[in-house]
Amino acid sequence: MSGIVKKVLTYLIFPLIIIALAYFIVQSVMEPVNFNKEKAAREQVAIQRLKDIRTLQDAFKTETGRFTASMDTLKSFYLDSTMKVVMQIGSQDDSIAVANTERLKKRNRRITPEQMLELYRKGEHLVFSIENEIPVKDTLFNKRTDFCLDSLAFVPFSGGDSIKMQAAVKTVSGVKVPLFEASLTYKSLLKGMDNQLRINLDASEKEKNDKKYGTPDFSGLKVGSITAPNNNAGNWE
Repeated sequence: MSGIVKKVLTYLIFPLIIIALAYFIVQSVMEPVNFNKEKAAREQVAIQRLKDIRTLQDAFKTETGRFTASMDTLKSFYLDSTMKVVMQIGSQDDSIAVANTERLKKRNRRITPEQMLELYRKGEHLVFSIENEIPVKDTLFNKRTDFCLDSLAFVPFSGGDSIKMQAAVKTVSGVKVPLFEASLTYKSLLKGMDNQLRINLDASEKEKNDKKYGTPDFSGLKVGSITAPNNNAGNWE
């Protein structure tokens, strides 16, 4: 081997090979790190969407006595319906208002909250609660700049996959209990990311869910349950 070839190998080829090997080693280490970082960012968006569905479902049940499996029904409820909201007038810490209210109720035991509100508007120093009918859209999410009703039905980052929503009524200890469940899979949420790492995640999540919830075939995020009451908790909580 000539001296020139040795120099080329020593000073050019071998260093390039070492750099390439180092690059691939770093990449193999960073791939799962970057995967988990992006997974956490996507989960944050998805969890907020499931929480918003839960908020709407809870309000819907308060007004109707049931949950719904229809996203269109939830949207219509948000846009077109009203809900009862209890408003506190005055403060229980105001001793004068409390005393005035007690005297008023003793004089007129049949006085309604509406009549008390009229007296309050005329300057009476009172404390009481009154129930109002307020449009749902003026009550829920009205201070949320990131809330988008049209996106509610879809898994974020999926390109249009739908969130699965179910509702049921189960008899628990002789009592009929309305239940709902909304879920999305990691297969949809992590679309476009490293497929092998996602497959590995699915396997570990299914094993964990089998031990914790008895649902071995599910890997993803879920709020509520149609199999057993869980206070509409999310599986991330």
